[in-house]
Amino acid sequence: MVDDDTWSGALHQLWQAASRAEEVAALADDVYAPLLATPGVHLVVGTRWDEDATLRYMRALGADGDAPVIIATARSMPGAAVREPDGEPVVTQASADELDDAAWPEAEFLRQSPGASVVACTFRLDRRGWAGLSVAVDASADTEGVARRLAQAVDVIVACHTGILQRGREARRGADDALLAEASLQMDSSLDVEDTLRRVARIAVPAVADGCLVHLLRKDGPEFVAATHVAVQQQRALEEAGRDDPWLAALLAQRDDGDQALFLTGAALDGSPFAGPGPAGGGRHPTVVSVSTLHARGRVVGSITFVYQRPEDRLPDSAFLDSLATRAALAIDNALLYELRRHAVLSLQEHLLPSRLPAVKGWDLSASYEVGDPMLDVGGDFYDAVPRPDGSIALLIGDVCGRGAEAAALTGLARHTLRTLLEEGTDPGTALSRLNRALRQEGASRFLTAVVVTMTPRTDGTVLLTTCSAGHPRPLVLRADGSIGEVVSGGLLLGILDDVSYDSHEDCLAPGDTLVLFTDGLTESREADGTYFESVLPGRLSALRGSDAAHVAESLARQARTFRASGQDDIALLVARWNGVTPSDGLLPLETLLEQAALR
Repeated sequence: MVDDDTWSGALHQLWQAASRAEEVAALADDVYAPLLATPGVHLVVGTRWDEDATLRYMRALGADGDAPVIIATARSMPGAAVREPDGEPVVTQASADELDDAAWPEAEFLRQSPGASVVACTFRLDRRGWAGLSVAVDASADTEGVARRLAQAVDVIVACHTGILQRGREARRGADDALLAEASLQMDSSLDVEDTLRRVARIAVPAVADGCLVHLLRKDGPEFVAATHVAVQQQRALEEAGRDDPWLAALLAQRDDGDQALFLTGAALDGSPFAGPGPAGGGRHPTVVSVSTLHARGRVVGSITFVYQRPEDRLPDSAFLDSLATRAALAIDNALLYELRRHAVLSLQEHLLPSRLPAVKGWDLSASYEVGDPMLDVGGDFYDAVPRPDGSIALLIGDVCGRGAEAAALTGLARHTLRTLLEEGTDPGTALSRLNRALRQEGASRFLTAVVVTMTPRTDGTVLLTTCSAGHPRPLVLRADGSIGEVVSGGLLLGILDDVSYDSHEDCLAPGDTLVLFTDGLTESREADGTYFESVLPGRLSALRGSDAAHVAESLARQARTFRASGQDDIALLVARWNGVTPSDGLLPLETLLEQAALR
């Protein structure tokens, strides 16, 4: 028997248990036991209803029962709507035989106590549903006291339920915040557009939804980029829908910058690839689809479509989806801007370098250029090969200090100035002096290094090298026997002093020898232990004996890129292999070739 003090203690224990419970159903034992110990009470029945009068849960326990009877199958009972409370709890007292079965599914249990009366309290749990707590009592019971205890129990149950929901919302917010933080890290870790979009899809499934589609907005409409689903078969169906479905394309085309997450279900999905039991729309639960517009920096960049096949209480809210969409949009927009910048830089870089090297009989010419700056500022390395009027070839390579627009401007000035002068037959030393004077007259704030080598075939099959350098790394010669020689050169940097002259140094190439010009990005590539590529360059170059110019250039650039753990300078290489053709073998001066072409 439970007196009022014991009953108050039971309610207090119920409240303490609620602080640990995750569902109201878990509190049933703490409610039923004290009620059953109340004099005259023989049976307690609890029910849980959805807003549309669907019975979700019923639990019955008798005073002499060892275990409760639980019915958890959903059952639609429209007649029960008459019991739905509008506001405050409603207490009902009646005979069990008077209960209408259409409104009282509890009657099948309450009538197990012949001649019993019923005291019931119907109350609202939350905005999504309501509940009932009923007891069967005999004539000895104090029905008013029982009704009072039911009302007190209901007050505690509603408070407990509210607390459980609040803790659930807090836990979900914490999980959502953690997911958003992780999503930001994952999406921001790549500047590749398609990789970023694929990361968005992978992060969302299954944490946010069962399936995800990502589209970019192009000039001619949405472009499918990525899709993922917890089920492989449904992922294939999603991919097909993302690429070709006209219903989805029309829906995405209607979205604009001001739209929040749009949820669609039921009839709203008619005609869509998500309606019905098909691969894209199948599942144990009704399919729900949400569409979030990706807008960043005042423009729409795409959309995310989420597909849900889960209970309604596990669907994300609009605020979370909008936050996720905002982060995804910024990551995607950053990747798009980076891609545009990369294309612009590469295009500018191509215009600062020769589109192709000249084809000259007797020579195998090739070049390689490796961009070293991950931020993709335009580098200052340049090279060129220039046929000269006397039949010789002039090779030039240089490096402007720094990166960016100013470095690019000086790169263009230096390369085109040297090319023009060398094409006219100006000797290398004079060409460098005139470039230095032009830089000083322009007030250039940066210096640059350069080296010019003219290569003149001689009748004995060798080549005369005439080299002038303005502070640039010395060229190397890979001899036919694999030995490595260094071309002697030296001189002051360009753009430092007004009047500078440059001396020439002579060397020669034999048939099968290869001349290698490079910028300091090659030699200054550095391993993690501090070793510079310069120290291993002679051995690496010697190992390329017998290779053509293209292989030498590409191999050295690749090896330096693999070698370096630090250093972000660009690497430029210009390689010339002499195959041993002499003027007597048919190599004519450029002027003669032009005259013959004019006669034709």
